[in-house]
Amino acid sequence: MIRPTRVLPVLLLAPLLLTACGSETADADPVVGSASGSPGLGELEARAESLGVAPELVYVTEAPEFDLAQQSVGVLGDDGFSATWVSRETGALLRLSVDRGTITETTCPEQPVGDMPGERTRCERDGDAWYRTGAGRHEYAMPEEGHVVRVSGEVDAVPRDVLRDAALAAHRPDAAEATVLLPSAEPAPTAPVERGDLPPVGDGAPDNNVDVGG
Repeated sequence: MIRPTRVLPVLLLAPLLLTACGSETADADPVVGSASGSPGLGELEARAESLGVAPELVYVTEAPEFDLAQQSVGVLGDDGFSATWVSRETGALLRLSVDRGTITETTCPEQPVGDMPGERTRCERDGDAWYRTGAGRHEYAMPEEGHVVRVSGEVDAVPRDVLRDAALAAHRPDAAEATVLLPSAEPAPTAPVERGDLPPVGDGAPDNNVDVGG
């Protein structure tokens, strides 16, 4: 994967979404607890699994002037991961997606960009990644062990250098980043929810005894 060895800042989130501060290195051990009380591996796995996402497919990135759209974080396909960052200046969207599979010189042209089947895909090797264009979108696709990490956007809205930098920054989150990225796991209900709009007697079925013409 084309990844620099620089230190990556933690995600900056817009005031209307969520705000976090601090910094972590890109090659830090993913999703581990700390003495400061950060959530441990079990909790972070639970957060991912509550979304239907395989924990090993959760990635994070960062790009200057782009903020995470918290409501966009969710499952892709069977158990993949997807999240979107929004430009504070233009409103352009930068999408990070991770799904199982692989990408090679042979299969690259066969895989549509931006989930747009039927469109022609052009592929260009760029380091360890593939730069791909099609259907008015472009992306960097980076094959990992058993899955592919993609960072994509509209050609006219997100410059290639911004796209590439975001691809270079994509990495497995550490505990602090995953806490910001993933919503808290909702506990399963332990008892039936009591409704207040049902009659206190009978089986709760609607009353169909109406007058003639009713």
